[in-house]
Amino acid sequence: MEPIKSFRVMKNLKIFIQMLALVHFVNEKIFEIYPCSGPSMLPTLNVHGDFLGVDKWNGKNGRGCHVGNIIVAIKPGTTNVRIAKRIIGMPGDIVSKDPLVNSPEFIKVPEGHVWIMGDNLTHSLDSRSYGPVPMALIKGKVVCRVLPSFKWLNNGLSLSSKIAN
Repeated sequence: MEPIKSFRVMKNLKIFIQMLALVHFVNEKIFEIYPCSGPSMLPTLNVHGDFLGVDKWNGKNGRGCHVGNIIVAIKPGTTNVRIAKRIIGMPGDIVSKDPLVNSPEFIKVPEGHVWIMGDNLTHSLDSRSYGPVPMALIKGKVVCRVLPSFKWLNNGLSLSSKIAN
């Protein structure tokens, strides 16, 4: 191979490797597109085909997360199963263990943990099943649905009329 062509190939290979490293860094530390499926977050998210934009920079380990945010976390008891749920309680909050029962039991969310639930309570496996989730399992905060149609996802919770009055 000619020296000039060899130089161009090496230069292009270097640029390609740098771009791969940049994409990997962004995906691991800043922002990730996460495929999501299942009925637990209906009607906010679709059962199939949603791709979520996850802010890892401001949401990893619960940093910058608040009640009402949708998060992506590692499912407790697993090593790599990811779940998308809504934060219902932050450390120190008192939450209903199961709002679907007639006489709900309440729990204080321990330090370093969050209480999460799906929006579709009758079809969600969440903190009601596995308890408070360590904030270390939170991979990021969902900020948007990228596909099938773009949509910003905000808090989604509002103050109860019983509390507001």
